[in-house]
Amino acid sequence: MNAGFLEFWRIGKSYGSAEIVQDFNLAVAEGEFVSVIGHSGCGKSTVLSMVAGLVPKSSGGMILAGREIDGPGPDRGVVFQSPNLLPWLTALENVKLGVDQAKAGLSTAERREIARHHLELVGLGDAVHKRPVELSAGMRQRVGLARAFALDPKVLLLDEPFGMLDSLTRFELQDVLLDLWARDRKTALMVTHDVDEALYVSDRVVMMTNGPAARVGEILDVTLPRPRRRPEILDHPRYLPLRERMIGFLGEGAHGPEPEADMEVAGEVEPVPAPGGT
Repeated sequence: MNAGFLEFWRIGKSYGSAEIVQDFNLAVAEGEFVSVIGHSGCGKSTVLSMVAGLVPKSSGGMILAGREIDGPGPDRGVVFQSPNLLPWLTALENVKLGVDQAKAGLSTAERREIARHHLELVGLGDAVHKRPVELSAGMRQRVGLARAFALDPKVLLLDEPFGMLDSLTRFELQDVLLDLWARDRKTALMVTHDVDEALYVSDRVVMMTNGPAARVGEILDVTLPRPRRRPEILDHPRYLPLRERMIGFLGEGAHGPEPEADMEVAGEVEPVPAPGGT
């Protein structure tokens, strides 16, 4: 496993004199699922937008699979809070639109089959010819997931993908996401404001300090077994200690308290490299 498959080195973002993110350092292993949490305004979505190539960084560097990230590309599949589907296209056509760009060397029939296959994987095999207006909010987000995975990207980027959904639909789509991810373990980076969601889906959780000039405060190793299903995870003896650790960090103003001596019970917290360190 490539421990530095996706790397951030001293990433910073400023708008004029306002420094949003400062010295953001992180290495994501190939096949790892990492979530980023923090209070509103801490810059977590800004970090995701920079790695997606949608927002230019002000300083530092980002590497994906040995190549520096410079602008958007099909090697990154993005799922937004709103799926932003084209309303005049069917679900199949919305997914195929990205496939056409990412896999231009394939025949039209092959690209169409890839789009159809991924819609079937998210449970929309009977809705491929429906337009967004005919789909519920949860179904539209399923199309968004299918569209991202159909690109076969090197990394999956999710920006609070279920934040606009009701609790039941959110729980259902978390399981859909995990099932899709488990098929080939795409490297995934997800921004969320939901502590329980971060614990449920992630291998590690990056907790950001408060803005302005936010950075990585602590990194929590989620030592919960996979595959995961909600009843078993909620009853797992490590679940509550992990959850309390995250809530404690956020409740203390996200300044990053020193790890406690019994941290092996609550999950391991990785040291954050000092600015300029390796």
